[in-house]
Amino acid sequence: MFLQIALRKKASALTALVTAAAIALLPLPAARAQQKGPPVLRDTETEQLLREYTRPILRAAGLEKQNIQMVILNDGSFNAFVADGRRIFVNYGAILQSETPNQIIGVLAHETGHLAGGHLSKLREQLAAAQTQMIIAMLLGAGAIAAGSTQRSSAGNNGLANAGAAAISAPQEVIRRTLLSYQRQQEENADRAGVKFLTATQQSPKGMYETFKRFTSESLFAARGADPYLQSHPMPAERVAALQEFASSSPYWNKKDDPALQLRHDMVRAKISAFMERPETVYRRYPQTNDSMPARYARAISTYLHGDLRSALAQIDALIQVQPNNPYFYEVRGQALLESGKAAEAIAPLRKAAQLSNNAPLIEMLLGQALVGTDNKTYTDDAVRILRAAVAREPEAVLGYTQLAMAYGRKGDYAEADLASAQAAYLRGDNKTARELATRAKTRFAVGTPGWVKADDIVAAKPPRN
Repeated sequence: MFLQIALRKKASALTALVTAAAIALLPLPAARAQQKGPPVLRDTETEQLLREYTRPILRAAGLEKQNIQMVILNDGSFNAFVADGRRIFVNYGAILQSETPNQIIGVLAHETGHLAGGHLSKLREQLAAAQTQMIIAMLLGAGAIAAGSTQRSSAGNNGLANAGAAAISAPQEVIRRTLLSYQRQQEENADRAGVKFLTATQQSPKGMYETFKRFTSESLFAARGADPYLQSHPMPAERVAALQEFASSSPYWNKKDDPALQLRHDMVRAKISAFMERPETVYRRYPQTNDSMPARYARAISTYLHGDLRSALAQIDALIQVQPNNPYFYEVRGQALLESGKAAEAIAPLRKAAQLSNNAPLIEMLLGQALVGTDNKTYTDDAVRILRAAVAREPEAVLGYTQLAMAYGRKGDYAEADLASAQAAYLRGDNKTARELATRAKTRFAVGTPGWVKADDIVAAKPPRN
């Protein structure tokens, strides 16, 4: 289930800066630094695969218990980064363009290197020190300008004023270069740490090398003639050469990905292509002459997305015949029916998908939506039960609270309906509506009950700062 969800918290200046603490082979577009941050894509199948990719690496890095989350961003460029010490952000383009599991695993190992090295907290320390230096430089420079101005008014001499301006600009440039040099060193350290984690988990670092090498020519063209000390990352050719030197010594350099894992990787890439690319692009990638499972998966999804439900269902059913225990085929079937206005018919495949996926909360939310969408009140209690369980495990998913509010409304439980609507509004960043709904919910709950306390928390919550 591919869902686009806007991040609730506003992007901070630090987040915009520390995207440099990333693979950053291609920079994030400036539009991604807008106030509400980049939109997030949610999909159980893709997230599960990324978690399996990162789990052994995080264990090797000693971060297994830190609850590091994977976040997929709606950006088609190849990039990944860490920004807050507890999440690894991956553009969908990085997954789509990674031809093997090992290539994206190498990127994730590099980002884990940043987390394990505490690069974000160290960068904050460098920024704090730089700010102190900047303040001193500005004070000294401003003093010189003021003195020069006084002397100029009396003696016609602006030498001190010019010296003051230089005193401000020169330290700024030195500090900027110092910070960029520090970030380049972090990138080199993250490369080495990534190779170390891959070796510890008996995986090849060749994928990391292949990924970096793939973009070298493009980066070199863009960087030709550039000052290497003004780059936040090492110059690409130098970085790739250094990476090859220490990565190729790994005893697992030539180890291949497991064929079953390669198939799962290709299935996810096909799914991303179908949901995120134009149908003509999908059919160029996966023509009718390609009878592989990923190609059939991509075409089935693209077919339903562009209006031919009957053909799409036939294609999905053919996939189910080949892999009858694949929960994501049933999920796509249910989603296709639900989005075509056939909520009642969507219930059975979505129940099967939930069962086979160990009750994945995003799939449960889709099931809850189907139950609510039938307008059959006999499904209401089941919908409430399923949706409550789903939001308990995914407390930041707007869809779950929206559907839960509708289910409670159908039951006539308006206190819980208002509370769920308030939670959905809060997660969307609509704090005004959230407070209004929560205030009304408080009047419907008995004072001190769990519902009243949750509503009171929303009323008292302060909007996140920039």
